Amino acid sequence: MKKNYLFTSESVSEGHPDKVCDRISDMVVDTYLGAEPQSRVACETLTTTNKVVLAGEVRGPEIKKNDLIEKVRHCIKDIGYDQDGFTWKEATKIESHLHAQSADIAMGVDSSGNKDEGAGDQGIMFGYACNETDVLMPAPIHYSHKILRLMAADRKSGKLKNIEPDSKSQITIEYKDGKPTNVKSVVISTQHSADVDQAQVRKLVMPYIEKSIPKNLLNNLDEKEIYINPTGNFVIGGPDGDSGLTGRKIIVDTYGGAAPHGGGAFSGKDPTKVDRSAAYASRYLAKNVVASKIADKCLIQLAYAIGVSKPLSIYVDLFDNDEEKNKHVEDLISKNFDLSPRGIREMLGLNKPIYEKSAAYGHFGREPEKDGSFSWEKTDKSSIFSK
Repeated sequence: MKKNYLFTSESVSEGHPDKVCDRISDMVVDTYLGAEPQSRVACETLTTTNKVVLAGEVRGPEIKKNDLIEKVRHCIKDIGYDQDGFTWKEATKIESHLHAQSADIAMGVDSSGNKDEGAGDQGIMFGYACNETDVLMPAPIHYSHKILRLMAADRKSGKLKNIEPDSKSQITIEYKDGKPTNVKSVVISTQHSADVDQAQVRKLVMPYIEKSIPKNLLNNLDEKEIYINPTGNFVIGGPDGDSGLTGRKIIVDTYGGAAPHGGGAFSGKDPTKVDRSAAYASRYLAKNVVASKIADKCLIQLAYAIGVSKPLSIYVDLFDNDEEKNKHVEDLISKNFDLSPRGIREMLGLNKPIYEKSAAYGHFGREPEKDGSFSWEKTDKSSIFSK
C-alpha cells in the first residue's frame, strides 16, 4: 500500500438524473414492502426530458398503476423539479411496465421442504470501513456527500436560493503516511437559475465547503484549486439536460473508489437480492471490526450463488499483513453471523420500507434511524471482535 498519495472521490445530489431514477426505483421497493414485507421487487427507472419509464419484475400485493404514478410525481416534487423540461406535473409523462417476477427466479429463491431460502442472484459483494472519519468512511467520499446534502437541505428550506436540484461534487485529498492531511482541490458543479451569474454561484456555494470539511484539512487549500461550475454555465440540468438510469452511480453509493465493488447496484431491489443485502451485511461486519479498534481499516468480500443460501466464501483483509489475525476475524464472522439471505434480513431488519431515503448521498456513513433505516451502520457487534 502506498503511504503518500492523492485520492479523489465524487458525489452527486438527489437531483442528478441517475439519482432521480434511484429514488423512484427505491420508492417502488418501499411501496411493495410497506404493503407486504415478503414482496419481491426488481425495478429499473429511465428518465429523460419530461418522461419517466418504470420497468421490471414484482411479486406481491396488487398496487394500482395510477397510485404508483402519483408516488413517482411526489418523488419528483420532493426533489424539487418543476421546470419546463422536467416537472412533477402532468407535462411529464410517466409509464409503468412492471410485470410478474420470473417463476424460474422465484423457484430458486423460495424456501421449500428442507431447502432454505436461496440468494436472489449470484455475485460478489464488498464491505469496507476505515477510521478516517467518525462514521468510519473514507474522507473524500464522506465530505463530498456532506457538501451536497447540506446544500440540498438549505435549498429545500428556502435558505439557499437560485440553486437548482442537479449538482455534483468532487474532492481530492492528500494522504501522508496513509492518513488524510490536506484537501488539494474541490470541484462543485451545480445547476442554478438564470437569475445569477457564476460569481454569485461561487459566493452561494463556498460556505458549504467550509461547513462540510474540517478546518485542519482546508488550511493549505489554494483558492485557485476550488472549481465551481468550471463549464461556465449550468441552467439546463436534471433529466432535461441528461438522461438518467437506475444503478449508474454504484461507486458514489459505496466508498468512492476507495474499496473494490462487486458491480451490483442497490436501488430498486428488495432485500432477497444479495447485491443489496449482502453489501449491507459486509459493511456492517467491516464497520464493527474497525469500531472494535483491532484494525484501522477492514475489507470484507462475500460471494453467493443464485438459489443457494450460504455464502460460498468469506474474505477478510485488515491491511496489516497479520494472516493469523485475518483468519481469526474470518472465523469469528463464520461462528457469530448468519450470512444466508434470510439471516441477513433478520439480523438487519431489512424487510421494511426503509430504502427510498438511502437513494442519495450514499448508503453508508449514515446514522441508524428509529424506523430501521441504515441498521447496517450500527456498531453493536464490535465487542465480538475486540475480544
